[in-house]
Amino acid sequence: MMEFIQEYLPTLIKASYFLAAILFITGLRRMSAPGTARGGIVWAGVGMLIATIATFLLPDMHNMVLILAALVSSTVLAWISGKKVAMTDMPQMVALYNGMGGGSAAFIGAMALFNAVDHLGGCQAGTIIDTPTTHDCLSGVSMIFAIVGVYIGAISLSGSLVAFGKLQGWIDKRFTFPGQNFFNGLVGVGTLALGLYLTQDLNPDYIWIFFGLSLLLGLLMTLPIGGADMPVVISLYNAFTGLAVSFEGFVLQNEAMIIAGMLVGAAGTMLTQHMAKAMNRSLGSVLFGSMGGSGGSAIDGEMKEIEAQDAAIQMAFADRVIVIPGYGLAVAQAQHKLWEMTQILLDRGVDVKFAIHPVAGRMPGHMNVLLAEAGVPYDLIEDMEDINSQFSQTDVALVIGANDVVNPVAKTDPQSPIYGMPVLNVDEAKNSIVIKRGKGTGFAGIQNALFFAENNKMLYGDAQDAIARLIQGLKAL
Repeated sequence: MMEFIQEYLPTLIKASYFLAAILFITGLRRMSAPGTARGGIVWAGVGMLIATIATFLLPDMHNMVLILAALVSSTVLAWISGKKVAMTDMPQMVALYNGMGGGSAAFIGAMALFNAVDHLGGCQAGTIIDTPTTHDCLSGVSMIFAIVGVYIGAISLSGSLVAFGKLQGWIDKRFTFPGQNFFNGLVGVGTLALGLYLTQDLNPDYIWIFFGLSLLLGLLMTLPIGGADMPVVISLYNAFTGLAVSFEGFVLQNEAMIIAGMLVGAAGTMLTQHMAKAMNRSLGSVLFGSMGGSGGSAIDGEMKEIEAQDAAIQMAFADRVIVIPGYGLAVAQAQHKLWEMTQILLDRGVDVKFAIHPVAGRMPGHMNVLLAEAGVPYDLIEDMEDINSQFSQTDVALVIGANDVVNPVAKTDPQSPIYGMPVLNVDEAKNSIVIKRGKGTGFAGIQNALFFAENNKMLYGDAQDAIARLIQGLKAL
C-alpha cells in the first residue's frame, strides 16, 4: 500500500495543483460580475485550500511545526481583522495584505539565493539546479527568476506599506524633492545592475544589499505619489505581487504558485491600465508625477446651502434621481441609511440609480463593495460610461462624499491638474445636491467648480446624519 501511495503521490499532487488552477481561473471569472463575485471568492478559496494541502504532501517538506504555527496564527489574525475592519479601512487592509504577499515572495527568493550560496560546491558545473526536490542549487534561469522576484516583491512590500500609511493618514500625501525622478532612476538602475552582478558572484552581503535597495526603491517610488492616484498604485503593486509569486513558483518548481501568481499579475496589470485610463493618465505620469496640489483657474461664486427638508422635497417629487457615492459615504458608514432613503424614493415611484466612477473611493471597486454590503440591488448600480449620458435627463443628482470624480474643471480647465480625467457629468443634471462635511477640497487638493454652480446646493454635515435628516424629511411628506 505504501509503495502504491509513494508511486502515485507525485501524480496526485500535480492533479491537485491542476484542479486548484481551474478553481482559481473559474473564481476569477466569477469575480468579474457583482452577482457572482461572492461565489467566485469561495471557489478561489477552495482552490487555495486544495493547493495548500497538496503542498504538505511534498516529500521534501520539513519544519512542519513552524509552518503549521505560521499558518494557524496568520489564519486567526486574518479572520479577526477581516471581521473587525471597517469598510472605510478596507483599502488600507488590501494594501497591507498585498504588501505581505509581495514580501513573502521576496523572502522566498532571497532564501533560495542564500541556500544556493550554502551549496555552491555541490552543484553541477554551469549551475548555481540539479536537485529539484531540495531546491538548493539554481540554474541560470532560476537564479534570474529568483532575483527578479526579490526585486519586484520587495518593491511591492515597501510600496504597499507606504500606500497603507497614506490611506491611514499616517504619512503626508506627497513627499517630493528636487531631482527625485533622476535619483529614483539611479537607485532603480543600480539595484538592477547589482542583481545582474549576483548571477556572477553570489555573495551573501550583496544579496542583503540588493534586498535593501529594492525595499528603498519601493519607498522612493511611492512617497511622491498623491492620494488621488492610490487606486492605480494599489492595483499596480497587486500586479507586482502576483508576478513575484509566479517567478518564485518557477524557482520552487511549484505549479500552483506559478499559475496563481500569473493570474494575479495579469488581472492586476489589466486593472492598473483600466484605472489609469479612467483618470486619463499614463502609468508613467502616476509613477513619476503626482496629482493634486494647487493649480487651475480661480473659481468665482459662492457655495449655496440647502436644508435637508428642502432637499427631501426636491428628490421626492423628482422623476429621476442619480446618487453618486464617494469616500465620505464610507467614512460615515452611511451606506445602510442611504439604502433606506433609496427605498423610500423607490416606493414613491422615483427612478433611482447609483453612478460609480472607476476610481471613486480609495481602491478599485470600493463603492461597489460598499453598496453591496448595504444590500443595494446590482441592477440599480451603473458604471460611469453607461450612466454619464443620463445626467442631462436627471432631475436631481445627489453627491455623497465624492469630490474629484465629479469636478467639471476636468472637462473645461486646461490649467487644472485633473484636466482630461473622465468625470461623472453631475454638472449636466437639472439640479445637484452635495452632502459634504465642510468647504474644503477633495483628496487631490483641488477646488471643485460644481460646488459653486448655480444649480447646485450644499447639504453640510456628516453623511450619516445628513441622510438621516433626508429620511425624516421624506417621511414627513
